[in-house]
Amino acid sequence: MAKKDKVSETPATALLRQQGVSFTEHPYEYVEHGGAQHSAQVLGMDPFSVVKTLIMQDQDAKPLVVLMHGNRKVSTKNLARQAGLKSIEPCAPEVANRHSGYLVGGTSPFATRRQMPVFIEEAILALPRICINGGRRGYLVGIDPQVCVRLLGAQPVNCALAE
Repeated sequence: MAKKDKVSETPATALLRQQGVSFTEHPYEYVEHGGAQHSAQVLGMDPFSVVKTLIMQDQDAKPLVVLMHGNRKVSTKNLARQAGLKSIEPCAPEVANRHSGYLVGGTSPFATRRQMPVFIEEAILALPRICINGGRRGYLVGIDPQVCVRLLGAQPVNCALAE
């Protein structure tokens, strides 16, 4: 556990540990608006396996979480159709922060302030491992993508667009 002193615990990592999930830690230099592409580049990872956590909302302003490949965009039209909703759009950053309890750029899908439905791009589930935000800017955790289904009840969807 030598790595533990490198990065302090977040609500996300506390939940993962409590659930017995093994994960690797990947701290990096955070850059404003760098996104998953930046973190993948500095960590020498494929952006397809770096998963971004997006807080969006439906037509009634009810929040939801979308887990998407770092080098793909979300087709909100396809997502809304598959989720049985009229429309979906990204939340304003301050609204996303309020729903998740994390700062945009450091949003983890684990241990969010509000319980929200989670949708995961289905191709992510075919990957052997993913890196996803660990609850702080500049900090990813490497996990088995099935953890997202097991702990979050993430529903597979097909809504990726090339970036």
